[in-house]
Formats: sequence, structure tokens, C-alpha cells
Amino acid sequence: MRIALLQLDQIVGDISGNAARIGAATREAAKQGADVAVTSELALLGYLPRDLLLQPGLIRYSWEVLERLAADLRGAPPVLVGLAEPNQASEGRPLFNSAALLAGGEVLDRFRKSLLPTYDVFDEDRYFEPAPGNCNQVLRLGDWTLGVTICEDIWNDRDFWQRRRYHEDPVETLAQTGAQAVINLSASPFSMGKQSLRESMLSQIAAKHGLPLVYVNQVGGNDDLVFDGRSCAFDGRGTLIARGRAFTEDLVLIDLDPPADLYPPAGRIEPNDLSPEHEIWGALVLGTRDYVHKCGFHTVLLGLSGGIDSAVTAAVAAEACGADHVLGVLMPSPFSSRGSLEDATCLARNLGIRTLTLRMEEIMQAFDRTLGPAFGDRPRDVTEENIQARIRGNLLMALSNKYGALLLTTGNKSELAVGYCTIYGDMSGGLAVISDVPKTMIYRLARWLNDRRPLIPEAILTKAPSAELRPNQTDQDTLPPYELLDEILERHIERHQSAAEIIAQGFDAETVRRVLHLVKIAEFKRKQAAPGIKVTDRAFGLGWRMPIAAKEWEDER
Repeated sequence: MRIALLQLDQIVGDISGNAARIGAATREAAKQGADVAVTSELALLGYLPRDLLLQPGLIRYSWEVLERLAADLRGAPPVLVGLAEPNQASEGRPLFNSAALLAGGEVLDRFRKSLLPTYDVFDEDRYFEPAPGNCNQVLRLGDWTLGVTICEDIWNDRDFWQRRRYHEDPVETLAQTGAQAVINLSASPFSMGKQSLRESMLSQIAAKHGLPLVYVNQVGGNDDLVFDGRSCAFDGRGTLIARGRAFTEDLVLIDLDPPADLYPPAGRIEPNDLSPEHEIWGALVLGTRDYVHKCGFHTVLLGLSGGIDSAVTAAVAAEACGADHVLGVLMPSPFSSRGSLEDATCLARNLGIRTLTLRMEEIMQAFDRTLGPAFGDRPRDVTEENIQARIRGNLLMALSNKYGALLLTTGNKSELAVGYCTIYGDMSGGLAVISDVPKTMIYRLARWLNDRRPLIPEAILTKAPSAELRPNQTDQDTLPPYELLDEILERHIERHQSAAEIIAQGFDAETVRRVLHLVKIAEFKRKQAAPGIKVTDRAFGLGWRMPIAAKEWEDER
């Protein structure tokens, strides 16, 4: 049995285009001797479709396209296609998350997802009904009996997880009912380190049941989510026998029970660099490229301050979009150092991107004249600093409007967490490229980039970070050292630890309470931030659901 995994970069809502990509990949799989082809989860609609699923007309149209695709693939090997299926029952959610079997020019069968996640970025109970207990989840092809599962269905093994989310285990049920192998159609978003966990889990499940396990994952960026591909397969001993490429489309062929003279015995195993810097870079580049192109843009722009954040963002943009399609804007104020301007210019030259300089002094003076009577004798404070950031935001948005270019924001996760950013200022833009990358990781990523090819000037890596909104300003005037800040934030944001729990680990109590207070009061800013590319387990995006008007509960203890 030769199975083809169609690891495709689909566009949400592009039903006819997605169908065309599935058709082309299936025909290529046929040329390479595939007996069956498999797409990723909801591949016909693109993942994550979110509230597009509430539109009955879209669902009807997708099935019309599916039937045309089946007819077009008459004579090709059978293909399992992920899509949303109407629930014809009088009760329950309106849809099933399904895989339809296309064969002989028709839609012959369908298989439904059993476990519906409602954590982090997932909210499938909003749209889908779980597969009923009597639903057929077994596909018989030739001499093989294949169990069909969809994404979350494989993430509930009782021996792998300390605490399971669901009572049922669809893989266990399939093993008990005679499946000889398990196929999983998946759309599993990327986060740093997840692939190692994923492969460990799949290996253990395959070995536990003594069944080959075949896993196809979506690739590409859709809004804040990136899908890393790396579709893979394990034999019944839990040994990895195939892995697709990371962060790019691929056609992965897997031979189950191959003849003795077939080499390699199962499939191609692509290298798998799991270093955090390599993974994050791949995710940021793919996420930026797809967001820009899928939203209909051809060029991007960003402010170049001479700092580390804008440098890394510019490097990502140049790699994702091509240097000719990136504009770096220098906006010096009276507080900008000569070194920062030289560093920004050197960076742009190294990357090969165009630059434009817009000076701010006269605009700042106009604001002072206009607001002076209203401010009276009140001392200068953060208000004037925010005005500078908002002037820059206005200039960048004006260029974005005039040029039809997408504005990239350059704030990192550490700053966004504690509100060290200006709403309607440096937060202005259409995509927050590094908003889920902590400051300490930004430095690691920059040095990793320079090890490959010197791009970021050494001065940017070694000088003290500064917003340069007042004389001799540094970030550490306001914030704890980033090494300390990021440790506290990681414990609070990703591990859900309270102030008391963090303090108990040896952190200064006053610093911890101040940091967590800043996280809380910055929530209103994050609600208005541009979408950012998710690379950690817990990002300030779809999966972050904190209230704004809420009391800090630990104050009552």
C-alpha cells in the first residue's frame, strides 16, 4: 500500500483554488504510484475557517466543488479530502468536521472527527458535532483496513498524557475493531518544540497498538497561525519511516509493508532541525510571506530605528517578501543618536532593502505649539514620548496608504506583555511579526542569523536597548533586565503561575508584583494590536482570552 500525503499550503475560503491544488497533487501522486492520497484537515476550506463555517452558502458551495473535484479525478487513486459536512440530524451542531473519500468519479464515503478541541486557538464545539458512536471510521482498500482519524482524535492516548482531555480514545477504538493502520488528517499549528512532542506521541501510539500510523499536516500561514508541515509516518514498532519537509509544501510517499527489494523501505525522511532559532525563523518567514500574499499585498514597509527589534523584523521581511519589496523608513527625532541612524542604514544596506528618511523635529514642534496652552505648566512626561511614537505611526500609516504596502510592526512579546509600547504609535500596522518572540530570543535569533550570514550590525547587538524618546533613555530605566523579565513572563503567561508561585521560586517579590500588574493593565492595548505570528505555546492572539475590566484577584488574598 503506497499512501501519498498531500502537504499543501491552502488559502482559507479559496475553495476552487484549494480544490485545484488538491487535484494537481493527487495527479502527481498517481504518477508516483500512490494507491491512496490524503489531504490535511479541512483542506478544501482552508484552516482555520473560523466563522466562515457559519455561512450555509459556503458549505453548500464547497460540496459542489467537491463533487466536481471527484469527477475531475476519475481514474486517479482514491483521495481523502478534509472539509465541513452538513449535519442532517434535527439536533446538535450544524456541521461535522469530516474527511470525504473521492473514488471512481464520486464521493463514496465520509469519516467524521470525534474529539473537538476548545482550548487555546481552537473552538470547534462552536461549529461541529462530534462523530456519533455508530459512525464508520474504517476505510477498506485492497487488502488493507485503514482507520481514519482527524487531528485531535490522536491526541488523547491514556499512556502518553498525565491528564487526558477526553474520555474516549478513537485510536484505541480503531485498534480494537481491526484497523491495520491509522491515518490522521491534521492541521496542527506550529509552536516552538511541538514537533518533538508530536513525533514522540505518534511513535508511542504506533508502538502501543502495533499499528503503522500515518500523519499528514497542513503547511503555511493563515492569520496568526503557522502550520509547519513535517507530515510523517511510523511503523508498528514506533519507528519513524517518513517525514516531510518543514515550512514548505511537500508530497510524502509512504510504503506500508513494502516488497523486500524496495529501498528505502518506507519513505523519505527529511532532516529535522529542532533548534529554537531555526524553528522560529522558519515560522516567522512563512507566516509573514503567507500573510502578506494571502491578504493581497506585494510590498511591505516598517520603521527602522537602529534597534534589535526592527532589525530582526526587517531581516524576516526581506527573506519572506524579497528585499526589493521591503521599504525601511528612518524617522529621526532630536533624541535619535547618530549611531542609531548609522546602524539602521548599515542594516538596510546589508539586507538590500530600500530606505526613506522622514525627519520629525518640525512636526514635534507643531505639536508642542498646539498643545502648549492646553498642557499649561504641567511637566513633560510620558505624554510627549507617546506623541513622538504616534507621529511615527502616522507617518508610516500615510506611506502604507499611499504606496499600498502592508505596515509591519516591530514590537516583541516582552514589550507587548508589559505595555512597553504606544497604542496608535509603534503598535500601528497590519502584522506584528515578532509579537510572540521574547526579547531574549530576539537577540538569540539575531546572532543565529549572523552566524549564517553577517546581516545585523554588531553595534545593534551590543548597545543598550532604547526607545530614544528622551535624552539618554534605556529600556532598563523602566523595566527589569530582559533576562529577568522574560523569566517572570514565561512563568506567568505560559505556565499560568501566580505572583506567589513565582516569588516562591526565588524571584524578588516587588519586581514580580510590578511585572504582573503591568501585564494586567496592558490588556486593553493587546486587544487593539495587529495580529501577530504565533510561535510559542501561549501567544497574545486568538487563544488569549483575558478580561480588561477585571480586578487583580491576588490583591484580595
